Amino acid sequence: MNINVQPRGRYFEDFEVGEEIVTPARTITSTDIVNFACLTGDFNEVHTNFEYCKTTPFGEPIAHGPLIYGIMGGLTYASGVNDGTLIGLLGIDQWRMLAPVKHGDTIRVVAKVVEKKETSKPDRGVVSFQRQCVKQDGSVVQEMKATLMFKRRPKI
Repeated sequence: MNINVQPRGRYFEDFEVGEEIVTPARTITSTDIVNFACLTGDFNEVHTNFEYCKTTPFGEPIAHGPLIYGIMGGLTYASGVNDGTLIGLLGIDQWRMLAPVKHGDTIRVVAKVVEKKETSKPDRGVVSFQRQCVKQDGSVVQEMKATLMFKRRPKI
């Protein structure tokens, strides 16, 4: 049996420069922060020690910057935009951590298409996004330019 399942993701041709894509939201938990520390071995006290954090401007442990970056990738996938059509991440530029993320904060990604380029291969194209990670209060906690390669729509 030959089952041809179409990806739910968007192809290169489906993106328009200037459009914004907003992902679903996700609440960050202390468990997320501790699990990331265990996974990476980054047990810096600013992420893991409540008593130490009382002496910092944050007052409590904050999420690791790369943890939030990784969750941004998951939220983008959850939006469906790259499910079955993404070929790969080509680069992250101007990645900035602008504000802390703590247990209980809810984040989402707002990604604006800033550039599209065809490649020398007819089955793929490159799309660049200005990505912002936005908390429940509307503040931007991380931002970056992400450049990704997507499949082009198959010719039928």
